[in-house]
Amino acid sequence: MPDSNAAAWPWVRARLSGLRPAARPGTGRGGGAVVRTAVVTDSAAALPADYPRGLPCDGILTVTPMPVMVGAEIYGEGEDDILETIALALAAGTPVKTSRPSPGQFEQAYRAAQLHGFDAVVSVHISGELSGTADSARLAAARVGIPVDVVDTRTVGMAQGMAVQAAVNAAAAGADRGAVAAAAATQADRTKVFFYVPSLEQLRRGGRIGAAASLLGTMLAIKPILALDGGRIVPLEKVRSAARAVARLEEIVVAAAAPHPGQSVRLAVHHFGNPEEAKSLAARLEAALPDCPPAQISSLPAVLAAHAGLGVLAVIVGRVEIEERPATDGHAQRLK
Repeated sequence: MPDSNAAAWPWVRARLSGLRPAARPGTGRGGGAVVRTAVVTDSAAALPADYPRGLPCDGILTVTPMPVMVGAEIYGEGEDDILETIALALAAGTPVKTSRPSPGQFEQAYRAAQLHGFDAVVSVHISGELSGTADSARLAAARVGIPVDVVDTRTVGMAQGMAVQAAVNAAAAGADRGAVAAAAATQADRTKVFFYVPSLEQLRRGGRIGAAASLLGTMLAIKPILALDGGRIVPLEKVRSAARAVARLEEIVVAAAAPHPGQSVRLAVHHFGNPEEAKSLAARLEAALPDCPPAQISSLPAVLAAHAGLGVLAVIVGRVEIEERPATDGHAQRLK
């Protein structure tokens, strides 16, 4: 379950505070926007645990859990012991597999949005190159009367989560279905994922990399730095030691987060079983990037931890445009 780290998300809270008070779809209160579009996503988005509680409209966001199979047992994201269960299973060699949510789960979410009074849904999901989740969403969309746009973000983790937040912000501002979907897709395109895994074996077992790449890494004791490109996991660099791999990951992130005119950068750090290492990395990134808000630190969602394995460190670098507006409180800018 993603860790709650409210201090790391001032830009989200500031944005949402400006969108409240549209408390219910179809009604505006105190001059707030009329909210017509709901957002649905899956638990691979790694959203902070407290994020849904701060939203300005009931039912505007639904997170559908993705199932994880440990041996013969099936677990869902959000169950208290799921990450510990996965860690013990991996250590013991027990098979760990994942699956996409069923079309019925999404159909239920879409119908619930319609019952809440929304006119449309934008469904924002994990890369179709890594999961069939978007396909399940499309099947469900064909079964319901409410219009649904399915967005394949071609990414994972908080990179997907940032796309979801962009969609929610647009919906809460009163944007139509097309604009909400465009906001999610645009933010996903602006976001990069870099990560290090001590071993490629779990990725190989899950079919996320080829057997040849896994064997090469094992034989040569290579510690790979990986990235997402076009929705797929690709090798970025091959490093000979774990310490050097983490140091190089940090260098890559700092370069990717270099300032761009008119943009700000958000960071998130994911881990599985190594929270202190993640905190240390986040602290070094904060020192190297003083103009960037502190990174959110969270465990990988169970569905991603099952494939990455223990010891993973992932960093998400998301760029967001800064929109100018007349100053009303001494500040002239806000994040889109």
